[in-house]
Amino acid sequence: MFRLAHLTDPHLGPLPRPQLRQLLSKRLTGWYNWHRGRRGMHDMELLAQLVFDVRGQNPDHIACTGDTCNIGLPSEWAVSRVFLEGLGAPRNVSFVPGNHDAYVPGALEGLLHEIGPWTQGDNGTEGVFPYLRQHKEVAIVGLSSAIPTFPFVASGRVGSRQMREAEAILARLGGDPSCFRVVLIHHPPHRGGAQPGRDLTDAKAFEAMIGRVGAELILHGHNHVGSVAHIAGPRGPIPVIGAPSASARGGTLTHRAGYLLYTIDRDESGFLLTAEKRGLLPEGGIGGMGMLALGQIRRSSGGT
Repeated sequence: MFRLAHLTDPHLGPLPRPQLRQLLSKRLTGWYNWHRGRRGMHDMELLAQLVFDVRGQNPDHIACTGDTCNIGLPSEWAVSRVFLEGLGAPRNVSFVPGNHDAYVPGALEGLLHEIGPWTQGDNGTEGVFPYLRQHKEVAIVGLSSAIPTFPFVASGRVGSRQMREAEAILARLGGDPSCFRVVLIHHPPHRGGAQPGRDLTDAKAFEAMIGRVGAELILHGHNHVGSVAHIAGPRGPIPVIGAPSASARGGTLTHRAGYLLYTIDRDESGFLLTAEKRGLLPEGGIGGMGMLALGQIRRSSGGT
């Protein structure tokens, strides 16, 4: 049995005071948006409670699918490292970046230089995507959809090189019936997963790639809402699950701060996957919020 916790979009605050020259870019709109409303949405005390709950569940591994930063300031990179250190040692925590981590050209490179160990693949390389990390029967494939964009655009892209390399990794792993493949990505990787201007621009190519080689589970963030979708795989539909922001104070039950806790098990016929949502309860405090609507998923463990 393997237990995997997934959280995303913590948007760490408070936002450091930028220098004037640092605002002469897309950062100006992000800085304005933070002070106009985002700083009231993302509660760091709540995030600390949620992280405490994650650690208390004693998962085998923790996945964070991006947006530790807000406007890509260098001062945000060290804060991101402290946050990931709070989640756990690099060998126990996997990170993939989001669009806010690549807010302006050069920001993503700066962040990855700071938090590289949490992106290190089994080959020892840091900050190169896709990466592969294998833990017991679970293989984690991390993709980056983070790219700099124009103001008021928050789209992402995997790109042809990553797509080819991810396909090769997933195809090779798919030949092992004892391997459960988990893909991490920030943007919803299916068509219609986000509005134009916020979507993954090569979602069609991603769906086609998964359709050829398969995976057992795909996890993402970006929308700040809990969601369940599916991509057609070679052996049936593959669950694509989004988590809400880990620091969101208000909103509906699907928008409030939370994370997903997965249990991956096996029986004689294949893998069994259960998913529990935990997070901010209506009466306050952090606790269990029930199983996802998908309930229990039985995945074939035979090849791709």
